[in-house]
Amino acid sequence: MRVGSGFDIHRLGAARPLRLGGVAIPEGPGLIGHSDADCLLHAMADALLGAAGLPDIGHHFPPGDPRFKDADSALLVKEVVRLVAAAGFRVANVDCTVMAERPRLQPYRERMRARIAEILGLAPGSVGVKFGTMEGLGALGRGEGIACQAVCLLEEGA
Repeated sequence: MRVGSGFDIHRLGAARPLRLGGVAIPEGPGLIGHSDADCLLHAMADALLGAAGLPDIGHHFPPGDPRFKDADSALLVKEVVRLVAAAGFRVANVDCTVMAERPRLQPYRERMRARIAEILGLAPGSVGVKFGTMEGLGALGRGEGIACQAVCLLEEGA
């Protein structure tokens, strides 16, 4: 078994829909980034890659590469799952924490869990999604962005 952790952060303010965990969130502005800026899926991808001993998400999908401009992060994570399997592992579970002052994300929790489970080929019970605020502290506390951290467990034998 292998454990991995990942972290990602993006500023709010893009003139596009907010996407987290592969789910469109109609409230609030989108995240600024080269792809769709889904920081939950990006953190999860880095956790998976790290657990498998592979280079990070930026290595596989460089932010300046035009092929990944506005890319759907769900497709990137599916490629990460393929890379992890090629390295001899399968995903056992993931647990993610989203840190955001706004918008209120709790109503989207089950949709995020289901979408992440679908992307990874897992049962929803193998996916954890939690939310927290920064209690008004710092840039995240002022609502300037969203940060996500993820932990995963891989098992040998893809």
